[in-house]
Amino acid sequence: MKSLILILGDQLSRDIAALDGATRDDIVLMVEVAEETTYVRHHKQKIALVLSAMRHFSEELQGEGIDVDYVKVDAPGNSGSFTGELERAIRRHRPDRIISTWPGEWRVLEMMRDWQQSFGVPVEIREDDRFLCSRAEFAHWAGDRKSLRMEFFYREMRRKTGLLMDGDRRAGGQWNFDAENRKALPRGHLSPQRRRFPQDEITRDLMALVEGRFGDHFGTLENFDWPVTRRDALLALDHFITECLPFFGDFQDAMQAGNAFVYHSLLSPALNIGLLQPMEVCRRAELAWRKGQAPLNAVEGFIRQILGWREYVRGLYWLKMPGYARTNALEAHRRLPDFYWTAQTNMACVKDVITSTHDHAYAHHIQRLMVTGNFALLAGIEPAEIEAWYLAVYADAYDWVELPNTHGMAIFADGGVMASKPYAASGAYINRMSDYCGSCLYNVKARTGTDACPFNFLYWNFLIENEHRLSRNPRMAMPYKNLARMPPAEREKIVAQAKSFLDNGEPLAQANEEKQATLDL
Repeated sequence: MKSLILILGDQLSRDIAALDGATRDDIVLMVEVAEETTYVRHHKQKIALVLSAMRHFSEELQGEGIDVDYVKVDAPGNSGSFTGELERAIRRHRPDRIISTWPGEWRVLEMMRDWQQSFGVPVEIREDDRFLCSRAEFAHWAGDRKSLRMEFFYREMRRKTGLLMDGDRRAGGQWNFDAENRKALPRGHLSPQRRRFPQDEITRDLMALVEGRFGDHFGTLENFDWPVTRRDALLALDHFITECLPFFGDFQDAMQAGNAFVYHSLLSPALNIGLLQPMEVCRRAELAWRKGQAPLNAVEGFIRQILGWREYVRGLYWLKMPGYARTNALEAHRRLPDFYWTAQTNMACVKDVITSTHDHAYAHHIQRLMVTGNFALLAGIEPAEIEAWYLAVYADAYDWVELPNTHGMAIFADGGVMASKPYAASGAYINRMSDYCGSCLYNVKARTGTDACPFNFLYWNFLIENEHRLSRNPRMAMPYKNLARMPPAEREKIVAQAKSFLDNGEPLAQANEEKQATLDL
């Protein structure tokens, strides 16, 4: 029996389920299709990363003697879609069946489900067993629970895998060391330089292609140095474990102007396309703790991101889709501001995060949650608009991971399925966890007025706008007590300033220009 085995661009693992049991008679199909690069206008670096990694993976398979039918994006006759390229490949190879692995996006699964009827060839879609929790296991865990909190799922995964467990006992006597992981960086602190991966001929060719074909997409290729092979991804893992993991816990929530990476791993792009496997990454971190090379709070915090959050959001995505994406619990309908694309804003924190995103296709999780995500929440941005932005601009963004994190965690559009409260914060949080505010035109201590930090009046306006929805939430009791003590005139001033800001954009006030001139001196 001859099988046509479809490998997608985020399935670049030698042990991917679709390749299990493959024989010399089978043909692996890998296709670069325009539809996948433009259904959102992906960052140039993400396109270059995925296509370069695909071409390297194809060469590795061919080096093992596997027959690979590889279709490049600029190949003559390329139809530009998975379905069109599969149809052409069926005509070329006349397979007895199609084998694929469960995709990472609902819209791709919908395509796959039509193929058997469309082509008259049996289609087998295998479970993606690179994940540590199957869709069925997650659905069983969720059951009829009213609350699907990640923390409880994470504990079950610790028990299942044995990670950071000594028999039935949790390492260090507790599940979570998050309280130890909220330190700001000391003034002038320097984090390590990152391991860079020079481009080989394949990558250089891809970068030229991307610049020529997708030159009007967001971002730049000037700083492209992502690992595009498993060998380089393992080197990136080594670098993180030895140079960054020991300090990752303390400073995982910290932000610093001009420092895109701090102590974060930068491994999510490699993990999400299959160059690394989650268990091997977690085991390496655990081993560093057991050898005394990294503290428990750092290792637990890192493992929780992979074993907890990564597995959890994937399970939630497949449990709740497709209806999940259509929810809008806070009835947010404002358009995404242009500065999400241009970085042209006087808010120093937003400007820095979006500039980093443009330059590196990366921002770390607190920058995404508490700066760009927090602004979208406070401003009431339409969920689909901010979600499309996150999906477009980050090298590690795929629908299964981006949608729940944005929809549920950042903007509370699911009404509390994922988070117990909205992660709304004023400028005080950003000031506490970063050095942004010291160089900002706005005054982080001012609630209203010409130079007031927009996060401040937007925060209080958010509470006012959503009082009927959120005031009974126990975790929102304190902010609403503070709001209740606010004089009516102050509330009116906040609402008026927020409305002016949201309706008319960011004013270039004379007072701010004078302040900037003083800072420049």
